[in-house]
Amino acid sequence: MAMPRPTAAQLAYGSCTVIFSTLAMLLLSQTSSGPGIAIIALAALALGLLVAMTVPLPGKRQAAVEQPAPAEPLRASVPAPAPEPVRERAAS
Repeated sequence: MAMPRPTAAQLAYGSCTVIFSTLAMLLLSQTSSGPGIAIIALAALALGLLVAMTVPLPGKRQAAVEQPAPAEPLRASVPAPAPEPVRERAAS
């Protein structure tokens, strides 16, 4: 079974997550050592992969649960307003 290709949304969300999480972790940790930077880069890649895989695929939408239609149409229970008498203008 062939593995599906990632969509544009998955690539965009994953890439943005990697870039922004790497910058945030480097700025917050203020590390300058090689192993620290490598650990942060691997953590950002793992986070980006997780985000990219959780983006919903366009073809896998769940169908809405169908409910049976009511047997007869619903009618309003509010009575119609009574017609008002026509008022005549007084000639001035």
